[in-house]
Amino acid sequence: MQARDGQGRDEQAVAAFIERFASVLSDAGFPRMPARIFTALLATDSGRLTAAELAELLQVSPAAVSGGVRYLIQLNLVSRERDPGSRRDRYRVHDDVWYEASVRRDQMLVRWESSLREGIAALGPKSRAGTRMAESLEFFEFIRGELPAMLGRWHARRAALRAERGQED
Repeated sequence: MQARDGQGRDEQAVAAFIERFASVLSDAGFPRMPARIFTALLATDSGRLTAAELAELLQVSPAAVSGGVRYLIQLNLVSRERDPGSRRDRYRVHDDVWYEASVRRDQMLVRWESSLREGIAALGPKSRAGTRMAESLEFFEFIRGELPAMLGRWHARRAALRAERGQED
């Protein structure tokens, strides 16, 4: 018989999912432990777990959790919260984490564009490398120009999907 939690989920299947999706994130360049922590938080209804809960769920040391959440906090994928009157931190992934990450990507693109402009000036705009840098700059400017409209469409779609499911937006 499979172990099920209070929601009727198969705990072994959830653990296997966490490992599989973390592996997919790792294949895309995400460090392994932060990928496991991030996926564990995504797979938790509350989206919130303490370091001890994460260590137990993932069967790792608290030190591994500490390093992983530090990485995720730097990327703004996870936040640290403290319950009133408690000394225990909880780590939280927000429901709209991918949207927020995309909004922050816009800020990163601005920095990349600025650096590319410096590179173009240093390399010379007519050199092959300068031309390559200019095309990179044009690509990032294009992406940054398209991002607000795309995120707006996502907001509308998310609201429609939530309405279909009977959830509030």
